[in-house]
Amino acid sequence: MIWGQVALYAMLLILALIYIYPFLVQLATSFKTEAEAAADPVSLIPNVWSLAAYELLFTRSDFPLWFMNSAIVTITVTLGRVFFVSLAGYALARLEFRGRTVIFALVVAVMAVPGVVLLIPKFLVLNQIGLYDSYAGMILPLLVDAAGVFIMKNFFESIPPSVEEQARIDGAGPFRVFWSIVLPMARPALITIVILSFQGSWNELSHFIVATQSPELTTLTKGVASLASGQLSQGSQYPIKLAAAAIMTIPVAIVFFIFQKRIMNNSEGAVKG
Repeated sequence: MIWGQVALYAMLLILALIYIYPFLVQLATSFKTEAEAAADPVSLIPNVWSLAAYELLFTRSDFPLWFMNSAIVTITVTLGRVFFVSLAGYALARLEFRGRTVIFALVVAVMAVPGVVLLIPKFLVLNQIGLYDSYAGMILPLLVDAAGVFIMKNFFESIPPSVEEQARIDGAGPFRVFWSIVLPMARPALITIVILSFQGSWNELSHFIVATQSPELTTLTKGVASLASGQLSQGSQYPIKLAAAAIMTIPVAIVFFIFQKRIMNNSEGAVKG
């Protein structure tokens, strides 16, 4: 029994090392010189520690602008998506109206559509309504997510309707009941949406490719992709590319570690008895 546990933990440790090793290589290479990175790209300890890649990234590229654009879009999308998918989920879970079942079926159907299929229609629509190459065109199509609506609807349905009855007796309307009674109880689901929305919009690339063309609106994903194609200079440029990738992972990691203990757990009920 003990040896079985030892073997299990050893296997898990090996898998963890395999999973984290590329990230460690990325971090170590960002502190190497160009010559050392080209000669020994997978070593974990640089022979000479260098900040040249980070200095080059911030002085000879538009990395700060890319970071700012990504931050603006991601924060706006995250806040907007949490609000709108919560409203939509509550409406589908609690409000009685004609076509509710059909609408929810369409939401589920949208989840099955590959995002790449919608790229050309997105470009055509944004261009037609005058939102192409603008912050609005980058943000508005991302404000509602079918998966988020699905998650919120299922969570709201797990909340007993009895908790809302007293508020209705006191004269509260549907939005007041939603905002003051139900939404605070949906904190685990909301945190799940925050994490998924932040990560998804921060790492989004395909939508920004079809939504913008101005260098002033370049996000981190597009900017780092241009670095990978050798924008700054010739050679492998491994340190600067991996330095950009390392910085790009920091905000997502911070958000995840802050909220990981509160992420939605399906085994927990919405209301404890």
